[in-house]
Amino acid sequence: MHRFANPARFLRIANAALPWLAGVCALSIAAGLWFALVDSPPDYQQGDSVRIMYLHVPAAWMGMFCYTAMAAFSAMALIWKHPLADLLARATAPVGAAFTLLCLVTGSLWGKPMWGTWWAWDARLTSMLILFFLYLGYMALSNAFDDPTRGYRAAAILALVGFVNVPVIKFSVDWWNTLHQPASVMRKGGPAIDPSMLLPLMLMALGFQTYYFVVLILRARAEIAGAKIHTIRMAEVHAAGRGE
Repeated sequence: MHRFANPARFLRIANAALPWLAGVCALSIAAGLWFALVDSPPDYQQGDSVRIMYLHVPAAWMGMFCYTAMAAFSAMALIWKHPLADLLARATAPVGAAFTLLCLVTGSLWGKPMWGTWWAWDARLTSMLILFFLYLGYMALSNAFDDPTRGYRAAAILALVGFVNVPVIKFSVDWWNTLHQPASVMRKGGPAIDPSMLLPLMLMALGFQTYYFVVLILRARAEIAGAKIHTIRMAEVHAAGRGE
């Protein structure tokens, strides 16, 4: 990973990949929405409300994926002092928080017709809400100190400690009796969902995944540019101080 520690090398590779990722993202989401809203059949029990699944489930996957990536970047920053790791973790946090919020909102909309309530203190719902608060805590903590290095370190520690919540979300339906059904896609024996519903679900998941990488690159470019500007300004301040 240290081969990509140089910002110029990272940006060269990221800029080459960006248009391809953006194209895959746009095509996947467009195709996924068409299949989800037009081609896929309504569920025999849930009717058309099942279409919320095509946003809700990929958003939940991405909420967990982004936090896993953020924790991995934080570990790289703390253990190996990777120069870009903190930057990538900070760039990931808002994207993961947005996906997690989308999961919670769509889950509430889906829960009302299915469970008769907007919210229940279900194990998976509660652990997903905790994940959202962990994202908010990471972003707040990383900006809570005058010395950015102290903030980044504290936020990285929080990200690693909070990672224990990710397997809790994943296996909560197996460990406890919850309102959520057991895993029907990522399970032993293969998916238990009809191919007509699995296709748009996978297309939306691919679209959300590539969207994350597109936004990560854009935010990383902005962070790198901001760091360069900060370095130049600090050099000018020091130069002016010596001139006096």
